[in-house]
Amino acid sequence: MTAESADAATDEGRAWLTARYADDRPAFVRMNMVATLTGAAAGGDGTSDSITSPTDRTVLGVIRRAADVVVVGAATVRAEGYVVPRTASLAIVSRTGRIDGHRLAAASVGRVVLLVPESAAASPPEGVEVVRVGPGPDIAPREVLASLAERGWRRVVCEGGPALAAQFAAAGLIDEYCVTVAPSLTPAERPFLPLGTHVETDVAGMIVDEAGFSYLRLRARRGGAANRR
Repeated sequence: MTAESADAATDEGRAWLTARYADDRPAFVRMNMVATLTGAAAGGDGTSDSITSPTDRTVLGVIRRAADVVVVGAATVRAEGYVVPRTASLAIVSRTGRIDGHRLAAASVGRVVLLVPESAAASPPEGVEVVRVGPGPDIAPREVLASLAERGWRRVVCEGGPALAAQFAAAGLIDEYCVTVAPSLTPAERPFLPLGTHVETDVAGMIVDEAGFSYLRLRARRGGAANRR
């Protein structure tokens, strides 16, 4: 067994991480989330900010650069104060159309969409386009992916929250699970991935940093996103 070392704060380290997380498939769905050792999706402040790390944020940027679009639930946008990603578009999934608490001011036209049921009322900030998807009240993950594919967004990264990520996993739509595990023991009242069924995976990569954070990549065993859509 051999060990490699890279500093994520350097250009060389970022290039090394980029190579480790590279994915040149024309269509895929990745999940990217952070959790504690006990499986909690948030720390003591109620957000993921308190359980992340500099390397985790670098990995986040690397994964986003390989994607066309980031998919996230409205509850996570409200809780985390989401901003528009630098390199990918943003798709927000909401049953109600509410995304208060966001930081999406002056969003670039065409880069941010709000996916809502036909019956939902929505008053998004300037630059955010409302897309009606299905009758509601819920939006199926396959409907989300079909709507994104119509825009040419086929390389997808789902960043949660837990409920949305679990829906994608239960539907068998996630090709790769990218999970950062923080070396923290915290109450896990809200697990980062509340699955109701077992998902078969194989380890595609594993990194551990000096702060004790681990970065795990798990590939789903059955088919790929391009074969299912």
